[in-house]
Amino acid sequence: MARRFAALGASVVVCDVDDDGGAETVRLLQETGAVALFINCDVADANAVARLHDEIVSRFGRLDCAVNNAGIGGPWERIESYPRDGWERVLAVNLSGVFYCLQEQLKRMADSSGAIVNISSIAGKRGLPYQAAYTASKHGVIGLTRVAAQEAARCNIRVNAVCPVYTHTPLFEPMIADNPRRAEKMKERIPLRRFAHPQEIADTVTWLCSDQARFITGQALNVDGGMTA
Repeated sequence: MARRFAALGASVVVCDVDDDGGAETVRLLQETGAVALFINCDVADANAVARLHDEIVSRFGRLDCAVNNAGIGGPWERIESYPRDGWERVLAVNLSGVFYCLQEQLKRMADSSGAIVNISSIAGKRGLPYQAAYTASKHGVIGLTRVAAQEAARCNIRVNAVCPVYTHTPLFEPMIADNPRRAEKMKERIPLRRFAHPQEIADTVTWLCSDQARFITGQALNVDGGMTA
C-alpha cells in the first residue's frame, strides 16, 4: 500500500511498532524519489495515536488519506478455552486501534475533506472457527466504518472498509507454510482458486481513496476472489 500511494505521488507516513520494518519500507520508497517518513506507533495506545497524528500534521500540514491496517491474528482456540489476555490484546489492536485512529483522523480532516480506508477481512462478514477475537474485531471494524461514514459525510470525508480473503502476508504465510493440504483446502473455498496478492489489496485501497470513488462511502468491499458469494 505504501509503495502504491508513493507511486501515485503521495507523501507517505508509515506507522508500525516494528522499527526495522518501517525504516526499511521508507528506505525503499525514498529510493524511488518518494517523500516518506516512518513513525513508531502502537495503535492500541490512544495517546501514542494522538501524538502520531500531531506529528503528521506538523510535518506535512494536512492529512488527505488514511489507511488503518494494523492488525494481529491472536490465538487459535475454541471459545470456551480462548485465553482472555489473547482476546483483550486482539481487540485492543484490531478494533480499539482503528477507533483511536479514526478519532484523530476525523478531527484533522474536518475542516477540509479526505478519505479513510479501514482494513477488515472476510472474517468481518462470516465466522471463522477458532478465531473468536479476530472475527469479532473485524466485524467491529465494519460497524465502526459505517458509523464513521454517516457522521463524516457532512465534512466530505469518505470512510470505507476493505475485506480481503487470505492474502500472502507475514500474518498469513505461517498458517500454510508447513501444511500444503490445508492451503489447497482453503483455496477450494475461493472460486478463483488462489489467495490474494498484497498488490490487489493495495490497488483497491488506493482506488477507494481516489476521486474515482468520490461517491462511495460506508461500504465494506470484499476482495475475496468470490469466496463470500
